[in-house]
Amino acid sequence: MKYKFIDENRSAFAVQKMCQILEISKGGYYKWKKQPESKRKKEDKKMIEKIKIIHKENDETYGSPRITKALNQKGEIKINKKKVERLMKENNIYAKTKKRFKATTNSKHNYPVAPNLLEQNFIAIAPNSIWVSDITYIRTKEGWLYLAAILDVYSRKIVGWAMDKRQTKKLVCKALLQAIGRQNISDGIILHSDRGSQYASYKYQNLCKKYGFIQSMSGSGNCFDNAMMESFFHTLKTEKIYWEKYSTREQAKKSIFEYIEIRYNRKRLHSSIGYKTPIEFEKLYKTG
Repeated sequence: MKYKFIDENRSAFAVQKMCQILEISKGGYYKWKKQPESKRKKEDKKMIEKIKIIHKENDETYGSPRITKALNQKGEIKINKKKVERLMKENNIYAKTKKRFKATTNSKHNYPVAPNLLEQNFIAIAPNSIWVSDITYIRTKEGWLYLAAILDVYSRKIVGWAMDKRQTKKLVCKALLQAIGRQNISDGIILHSDRGSQYASYKYQNLCKKYGFIQSMSGSGNCFDNAMMESFFHTLKTEKIYWEKYSTREQAKKSIFEYIEIRYNRKRLHSSIGYKTPIEFEKLYKTG
């Protein structure tokens, strides 16, 4: 009871001080405090809860544009981006901070190099017409884990990927074979990569020829020539990898598999394709 009395005194003193600073009466303050919540405030509270749910479901990676789209896609909610932005700011809800990373490419080899057919023109009019590919690395306590991935320029879908403790020609071939097995392909797909020895190797080139791919390669030392793939790796790392501490390669593999197959391809809304998921966008082409 003694502590309750002290807390009450402190609270009363704080109210008195605040009223003096604001030059208002204590009676006026308590009258204002007892007023029922406005309709707008009640609606905002409900909306904040919905925003928090979407934010949490997407690993806290969505900012106001994607959260607005996610809310509006639910059908029963119509809200504009400015309001979502205001509510998020007032309640300290932010997308995870982005970090920069670097990629490495070993282009010092004697393999033949394909011409750059894309010239940074990342536009496809149909699925399985242009694919881009690259390798990145992930730190674990066991050592590096390398990820080779292939992205469909039309849908932004990751159509094939593979992981290993070494970045070899076998790794990129495995990713390509997975994409071939998954997608309905035909001859003439442009398959773009950097000039790395893995992509220029005879084993990879022969695999491309076997399935009718047309190889394209970036200019020497120009990361913008493969910007779409760099963008995917940036998204993967800033939304997932940088927020994890992987003890083993197997732990990292499981985490990356879940991100690519469950979140990125099936759940993540992509602004470049009208805030659809890659799989949704690919289906729209087939049904439209």
